[in-house]
Amino acid sequence: MNKIAGQVIMAVVFVLIDLYVWQAVRLLMRSTSEMTQKVIGIGYWGLTIFSIAGLFVVFNYTPATAPVRASFRTFLMAGIFIFYISKIFSVLVLFIDDIIRLLKWVVSFFQSSPPQPATVAQNLEPVATGISRSDFLAKSALALGGLHMGGMTWGILSGAHDYHVRKVTLNLKNLPKQFDGMRIAQLSDIHSGSFFNKTAVKGGVEMLIKEKPDMFFFTGDLVNNIAPEVRDYIEIFSKIKAPLGTFSTLGNHDYGDYTQWVSAEKKRQNLNDLIEAHKTMGWDILLDEHREVKVDGEKLAVLGIQNWGAGGFSKYGNLEKAHAGTQEYPVKLLLSHDPSHWRGQVLPQYKDIDVAFAGHTHGMQYGVELGSFKWSPVQLRYKEWAGLYEENDQKLYVNRGFGYIGYPGRVGIYPEITIFELKSA
Repeated sequence: MNKIAGQVIMAVVFVLIDLYVWQAVRLLMRSTSEMTQKVIGIGYWGLTIFSIAGLFVVFNYTPATAPVRASFRTFLMAGIFIFYISKIFSVLVLFIDDIIRLLKWVVSFFQSSPPQPATVAQNLEPVATGISRSDFLAKSALALGGLHMGGMTWGILSGAHDYHVRKVTLNLKNLPKQFDGMRIAQLSDIHSGSFFNKTAVKGGVEMLIKEKPDMFFFTGDLVNNIAPEVRDYIEIFSKIKAPLGTFSTLGNHDYGDYTQWVSAEKKRQNLNDLIEAHKTMGWDILLDEHREVKVDGEKLAVLGIQNWGAGGFSKYGNLEKAHAGTQEYPVKLLLSHDPSHWRGQVLPQYKDIDVAFAGHTHGMQYGVELGSFKWSPVQLRYKEWAGLYEENDQKLYVNRGFGYIGYPGRVGIYPEITIFELKSA
């Protein structure tokens, strides 16, 4: 399927969704004046035309490599996304009514002369309150869609930069006593090309600095597509310091794989520029290598690999290379962007890696977390997607991400600054 065909199919889906929801809107408008109905109809279908036009603009005339256009593209796409995801919630409620109607029609067909199936806009039997079931479900559908739209909008205005500090204790059986109580800060998935509030980003970094970590880990995706995206934020992130080391690695977005390049050389230069940005910020970027961390004669190893992801994501990383020469260290900590790497390589092949630190999923920037309960659609794709996971004596921590991409907000799954405390088990 070519690019244009895909966009046409999506436009048709938009129209079908709008036709379905329009039945509920028309049902609730039936007691209003003809002029009001015309105005609402023009507004409703005008937004449909605008959304479809915006879809073609996003995919054809606003390349992500142009910073100003990238910002416009992000918010235009977010608006369309919010609009139609919210309408899908409405469709689900309306579908309940249509299923009930269909079942009644099937039953009545075998009992006597069958009535014609009703549409969403038609009114059925009244309920005890005097409102028909169709009216009730139509109002409920539109209310649910509106509520979801409001929540997604609030997720941009507030959730995008509602940084949460999460404190996690890591009990490690072979941890030398000199490292007992050591604090590590982790950020992941900064996605600097998506930021629209520099003051808020600075505030998030200051929250991390106040924790005074002994070490700092960054686990990939500094940008969305191109190295210049981070230019305006180098001064902010360079303020992150840690006496035992500030270590970083690359994520799948850092390689420029999701944009068009005039030549392979330009793409290579972009990656080199991004690596140089890490160094300019004072971050020790680990590209399939390890570092020794020493305290009072005792040591542990910090390993970092390039991106390695299952399910179609790039596998640039070489853990064998990073692991070589670490046999003497009692504790090994691994920076690896994609959590699928833990189950794909670490657990079956590297039993001596105590903790892997990852990110990548963002918790899909959408979900629910209440106490120990957590849910997000991303768990359909990733078994390990947010928080701490353990298998035998090995651990994985998946950071929910500091930034955002695509949808420029967060609902229920908030941007994360993680502070770990190492303890001797």
